[in-house]
Amino acid sequence: MHYLERAGDGPVLFLIHGNGSSSVFWRKLMGRLPASYRAIAPDMRGYGHSEAAVVDATRGFDDFVEDIAALMRSLEIEQAHFIGHSLGGGMLFAFASVYSEKVQSLTLVNPASPYGFGGTKGIDGKPCMPDFAGSGGGIVNPEFVQRLVKQDRSLADLNASPKAVINRYYWRPPFVPDNIEELLESLFQEKIGEKHYPGDFYKSSNFPFVKPGIYGPMNAASPKYLNGMASAFIYAEKKFKVLWVRGADDEVVSDESVFDPGTLGKLGLLPDYPGAEVYPSQPMVSQTRYVLEQYAEHGGSFQEVVMQETGHTPFIEKPQEFITHLNTFIQELKIDNYEKIRK
Repeated sequence: MHYLERAGDGPVLFLIHGNGSSSVFWRKLMGRLPASYRAIAPDMRGYGHSEAAVVDATRGFDDFVEDIAALMRSLEIEQAHFIGHSLGGGMLFAFASVYSEKVQSLTLVNPASPYGFGGTKGIDGKPCMPDFAGSGGGIVNPEFVQRLVKQDRSLADLNASPKAVINRYYWRPPFVPDNIEELLESLFQEKIGEKHYPGDFYKSSNFPFVKPGIYGPMNAASPKYLNGMASAFIYAEKKFKVLWVRGADDEVVSDESVFDPGTLGKLGLLPDYPGAEVYPSQPMVSQTRYVLEQYAEHGGSFQEVVMQETGHTPFIEKPQEFITHLNTFIQELKIDNYEKIRK
């Protein structure tokens, strides 16, 4: 595993990137953090400069979970504060369930729903179709994938050219990061193929006529393979505080995500849509809130912070505001721990 590290003698932060990115997405934020923080941002398998190891999607997020645990052992770190973005945030629901003893706190930034990405309805994550159609590698725009392979840097197609897509959906227009070329290069480093991104898929007789395969991160994020992850998180024996940060204008992880087959069907962009009663948009934000509320009812706690005028990457769009929320959260944890020790 390749990782970026910023030295510090205080709290240890692990920063976990999302899909279509790498540790580079955290680089500038790491430089702005308070000097005491030790920050570690790994490239997950198949991303950035890490080995192109295959993701066994039938294990859900477990390959990623074990990689992080192994990295912690290698670095001789017993506990840390974890910050996860998008797919990385969704993965932390699994990590925190399996390795709760390693977690001092969780900060989830526009995380994928704890029920997975695509193919579910209702706040409790019921599948829209019995075969989980509409999740996995088949829901990714194939033209976008081909342009990734070609490392297309043009703005020719607003819905398929990588640079156009990230400028439209990763952050709230008209914002463009000053290191956009570095971030785009990070996207191109993602390993592409049926065993990598977006993964394989099978045909389905159910809308939208594709169902999950068995390899790659998109299939790992399918609710088919994450069954039980939300419950495991809610009922984990050790509880810790959770900070949930989301961009007010995020269109990727949303109750009406523009990447969700239910939304695309309602907009007439996918054929043979069976209607909103059968296949509504996945209420991703509402599902996350429901799980966190259940977590709080069973002994945990969470705070929800909505950053205005930001999209899917508020830590890039408004880094200082994000750091203020994060630092306040971690400092409050230190005060709470001091009070517990004193008592």
